[in-house]
Amino acid sequence: MIKYKTAAEINIMREAAQIVSRTLGLIAKHIYEGRTPIELDRMAEEYILSQNAKPGFKGLYGCPSTLLISVNEQVVHGLPTKRPFQTGDIVSVDCGSIFKGYYGDHAYTFEVGEVHHEVKKLLQVTKECLYFGIEACKVGNRVGDIGHVIQQHAEKNGYGVVRDLVGHGLGRALHEDPQVPNYGRRGSGKRIQNGLTIAIEPMINMGTEKVRQLEDNWTIVTADNLPSAHFEHNVAVIDGEAVVLSTFDYIYEVLDRKS
Repeated sequence: MIKYKTAAEINIMREAAQIVSRTLGLIAKHIYEGRTPIELDRMAEEYILSQNAKPGFKGLYGCPSTLLISVNEQVVHGLPTKRPFQTGDIVSVDCGSIFKGYYGDHAYTFEVGEVHHEVKKLLQVTKECLYFGIEACKVGNRVGDIGHVIQQHAEKNGYGVVRDLVGHGLGRALHEDPQVPNYGRRGSGKRIQNGLTIAIEPMINMGTEKVRQLEDNWTIVTADNLPSAHFEHNVAVIDGEAVVLSTFDYIYEVLDRKS
């Protein structure tokens, strides 16, 4: 059952999402060759706790970390390791927070040094998919319309759309109804109504849409070991339209300074 949110609840969720946004901005400063995922994980946990919030992932479903960090062919749910980043890597950082009982949850895929132009295109198209999905999240549409526009844009560019993992409702639980697939038929699924709060998160692969899980029972990788990209925002439907509760602005400020 979908749990529609009040304006007061959405305001709390906006702050939960912004805590994650600021955490990703902090992490953006430290994604470069030689840094390790496990170092970023410690930084993120310290920062989230300093914001009167709690890490949203750590301990949930047995997750051992604050961040899920997925490199190259890893799609999502990568556990932080001591393997240093290398030039040419792409790094998806997924982060969650709990603030006043509500979750924030979003993700960004970063480039480490010089990344091949084909991989850059994958990241650009995946981010475009995210914003096309957000545009489709409005009263008068259905949840399937979100997945439809994401799938159309990704496949038009020759990419695989992951089927085994989906976006989701968000609120007092990290995963609420409805599921929000990144594929689907126009006009299918639940009607979109005011008060809907969801995480839209395209997971787009350079090759096949098929994935497999590693022996750590967490990390999901592409079946053909080609790169995958992942971007995620938290969205609320207010006055008929999608309002993005999270932001990439903190990341962009850092990336602008790096360039």
